[in-house]
Amino acid sequence: MDAKKSAITSTGFKLSVMTLAIMNVTAVVSLRGLPAEAVYGPTSAFYYLFAAIVFLIPTALVAAELAAMFSDKQGGVFRWVGEAYGARTGFLAIWLQWIESTIWYPTVLTFGAVSIAFIGMSQSHDMALASNKLFTLIVVLAIYWIATFISLKGLGWVGKISKWGGMIGTIIPAGLLIVLGIIYIATGGHNYMDMSQGFFPDFSKFDNLVLASSIFLFYAGMEMMGIHVMDVKNPSKNYPKAIIIGSIITVCIFVLGTFALGFIIPAKDINLTQSLLIGFDNYFRYLSISWASPIIAIALMFGVLAGVLTWVSGPSKGIFAVGKAGYLPPFFQKSNKNGVQRNILLIQGCIVTLLALLFVVMPSVQSFYQILSQLTVLLYLIMYMLMFSAAIYLRYKMKNTPRPFRLGRGNGLMWILGCLGFLGALLAFILSFIPPSQISTGSNAVWFSVLIIGCLIVVIAPFIIYAMRKPSWRDPKAAAEFAPFHWETGAAATAAATASHHAANRDMRADHARENRSERVLHENHAARHERGERMESDDRRTSAARSDRHERNERTDKNEHDDRPAKKR
Repeated sequence: MDAKKSAITSTGFKLSVMTLAIMNVTAVVSLRGLPAEAVYGPTSAFYYLFAAIVFLIPTALVAAELAAMFSDKQGGVFRWVGEAYGARTGFLAIWLQWIESTIWYPTVLTFGAVSIAFIGMSQSHDMALASNKLFTLIVVLAIYWIATFISLKGLGWVGKISKWGGMIGTIIPAGLLIVLGIIYIATGGHNYMDMSQGFFPDFSKFDNLVLASSIFLFYAGMEMMGIHVMDVKNPSKNYPKAIIIGSIITVCIFVLGTFALGFIIPAKDINLTQSLLIGFDNYFRYLSISWASPIIAIALMFGVLAGVLTWVSGPSKGIFAVGKAGYLPPFFQKSNKNGVQRNILLIQGCIVTLLALLFVVMPSVQSFYQILSQLTVLLYLIMYMLMFSAAIYLRYKMKNTPRPFRLGRGNGLMWILGCLGFLGALLAFILSFIPPSQISTGSNAVWFSVLIIGCLIVVIAPFIIYAMRKPSWRDPKAAAEFAPFHWETGAAATAAATASHHAANRDMRADHARENRSERVLHENHAARHERGERMESDDRRTSAARSDRHERNERTDKNEHDDRPAKKR
């Protein structure tokens, strides 16, 4: 009983299923993309549902297993992909996640500029101002650089702004838009949506599908929620339940919000950047409360500003941590006194500024908005394809690694969700290259050039940086805190074992050499002693022989003398 109690309390506070579901909704839902899907009428519901099944749910569940699997290690998607395919491909994944968000800023800030333009009371004047390229360019750059300098200060109240901004600028306007649409239809308002289009799309017209592929970007970022997988009770049961509930709520908000715009605005008049504000204006004018239009414009603008303040420094923190482990030059590892990644933010700002200057060459604000949105989708989808394939591969490469949250008992469910997510992302990736028929994007040459050249530059750049790595790039302290990959640990253990084996062999050879030398010395000493003994014996024999000779000579001499004495007497 006591052990069980301590185990429960040690996990700390746990999220309820509904709380986690709402967190998923607030992390994903954004209203700025609704006009792009309102063009399709009832068919938009199919696209939302299809993308949720083949992308949103697989992303959330697969990322949850990966996040739980490496919950004690830094790196995020860099860790997940790097464990499967190596540090080079892992660096590509984290690079794409960062650069995608960098390219995303001008699109979301374009929506913010439109919101500012619609603060006025005259819709015709507001629409003209929102279509002005110079106005949009100035507002985009001003908001972004102000947000960057605020982020460099490392102010704690930025987090509070983002929290309230998500509620005031997204959740409340989304609910209000749906309620306005219901009231409008219920009170006899004219429905401008072409209901004859049906639920299923015309698959023979591929140019009609490119805007639908942008729905995948609506659901992007869901992998970030995987960090909360262990914050819910009984995660194997309740986390999937929270994902399903959150996905249903998200799809309902997107479908009903898109329908609400389609009810009040004819498809031929829909503008990607302005129609959300125009839809609110039309509803408020229908209800004779036009004074509310500036209020909703300010709320939406506040939501954009809060989101940018949060995201300006957020995604760059991941690549900053990876860079300090030796994957980026020292220039990109510089931080200010507040610990904020100063140089990365400044480089990020320069990229945003250059992208914003595309206003000059694109035929309209919405064409600029669409082409950058498509480039963002392409880059993010590459990262997702790497993530899905890595999750499947790790089931075999690290099959014995503990998985606190596991999809199914065997590998079947992972194969289903991983392949579903990978193929869905691949389909959206291919469709994203097709110019949309509903929107004027200028010449096809500009469209394809920006997307193809943009993708090539962004994908090739991290490989060049990785190839140029130097030992001096490693921050010793950061590198020590950054846990090695499992294959690095294995390689280090193998190298240590090999070195130990070699050392043992060297010691054995040295011992054998010492023993051999000792034996040689003993043998040489024995041979020397034997030789000395033989010489001594030889000397003794010669001495003995000499003594014997002398003794014989003496005896002969004595005998001769004895024989001579009698003769003389005679």
